Amino acid sequence: MLALENLSSGLAKDARFVLKGVARNGKQGRKLLAKTRPDLLFLDVELPDVTGMELLQDMRDQMTWNMRVVFYSAYDKYMIHAIREAAFDYLLKPFEEKELRDILARFVEQAKNDGKELLPSAVSMNSGQTFIVFTPTNDMRALRPAEIGFFRYCSERKQWEVVLNNQPPLALRRGTTAEQITQYSPGFVQIHQSYIVNIDYLMIIKDGKCVLYPPFDKVTELLVSRKYKKKLQDRFCL
Repeated sequence: MLALENLSSGLAKDARFVLKGVARNGKQGRKLLAKTRPDLLFLDVELPDVTGMELLQDMRDQMTWNMRVVFYSAYDKYMIHAIREAAFDYLLKPFEEKELRDILARFVEQAKNDGKELLPSAVSMNSGQTFIVFTPTNDMRALRPAEIGFFRYCSERKQWEVVLNNQPPLALRRGTTAEQITQYSPGFVQIHQSYIVNIDYLMIIKDGKCVLYPPFDKVTELLVSRKYKKKLQDRFCL
């Protein structure tokens, strides 16, 4: 309770932010997140009924808005690569005021860089959604749609992977489905049993294949199957 009060008090000192609510366990947290859809979430690593990472995993299909996560914990043993990949930042209990100010300042700076308007009493970040995916080793990775050219299903490994801009392909955890992927963003559209494209990069459909804008313009494998072609044409007037 003391850690919760200290954090709430620290956040209240910055007039650019509004504290939308506090939850004391995972059950309350799920309801609060769905209700408030926060831009910035401070999440305890160990809640009474669930871990913070488990809560994010359980809710990932519902998180269709842009939200950055700061993990909050008294144990630095959790400061591992998986958490760093998924989190915007990490705050150790008890924290110094400067540590919290630095996190909030970095959040505001990123909001400016993203072209978001900073209101006097709140930060608005409703576009350019960030979502969390899970790798085969159960690490968490935060991605933005702009990084993604397409998703590809690898039949040999029986898992999807995401093809990123200027980065190696990222394998997704086994069990991830095409339906889950297309729910991440309305711009992710399935064109084939084995391919889901980011429609923002689609230039043209030529000879039964999707041609993408740079930096994915060299890709030649994106076949459009009959099953999905008409849906694609009807939806996007192609």
